[in-house]
Amino acid sequence: MRFISDREVFDYFKQRIKEELFTHPVITNNAYCNWFADATLTKPDVIFFTKQFSVFSNQFTVAQLHKVINAGTLNEMHDAKEILLNELGVLFKKEDSTYHVHGEAGNTTLETIDPQYVGIEGSVENSTFRFKAAHFEWLLAFAKPLGLEFKDIGKRKHGTPYTLHFCDELIRLYSNENHIVGAGASFAVENWAASGFWKQLIQGLENFSERQEERLPLAFFTWHDKLESQHASHTWNELKELYFGEEKFDEDAFINAGTEMLNGVQAFWTGLQLDRVARHAVAMEAFTHFSSPR
Repeated sequence: MRFISDREVFDYFKQRIKEELFTHPVITNNAYCNWFADATLTKPDVIFFTKQFSVFSNQFTVAQLHKVINAGTLNEMHDAKEILLNELGVLFKKEDSTYHVHGEAGNTTLETIDPQYVGIEGSVENSTFRFKAAHFEWLLAFAKPLGLEFKDIGKRKHGTPYTLHFCDELIRLYSNENHIVGAGASFAVENWAASGFWKQLIQGLENFSERQEERLPLAFFTWHDKLESQHASHTWNELKELYFGEEKFDEDAFINAGTEMLNGVQAFWTGLQLDRVARHAVAMEAFTHFSSPR
């Protein structure tokens, strides 16, 4: 009888993840993002998208706090705090650096944080908190040229049922006292985030911005794109550490949580897709009505 090594066992589980999670349609074929990248976006398109994304952005901090509380180990708690605190405005800092931002001298100071100059590596430990480094404030800076103010974004009341379902699933799964469930949901979110949708959003928004009187600041999106691309390479190492941890790893619980989370993510994009189809249909009907000969 041949002995199966730990590496082979983990490789089998990795293959299962690739077959059962990474084939989810929200990762392989996101209809809304496919459209968004090449569409001639209207201002109402971008405003609606911004409002819904801002609700998710704010609710993510709630979910991440639950992940901190329900961490299975102290290391997991530390990792979850890194994400939460950075989200709220604590800058990542490399151990060998006394600075939290980079770029040419004069572009950025700790008082005027521009996310395009903020690093994506390091730790929040012994770093600096700045209100202007909070991710929501970067998104608010993007929203203002669209005519949106603080009161217009972020709150649950601005979310559609699809957006709120996504947020509620995020909170529910991250809040589970079985930390394997939270880990499965988080792993799914991280790999969804690294699947390329940030690049599609950036492409569509750059095309839209070029047609505006005032260029939109896209650093919220470009920073996250850089972060997720860099962080995707670490997710497997983090999973391997969890897999061979002190507690017995429940593969089914992990996979099921990841699938449920991706279903929630898909609901979010489905809501955006249904809204844009409905609005464009109404616009086309109105155009046809007023352009028809009487």
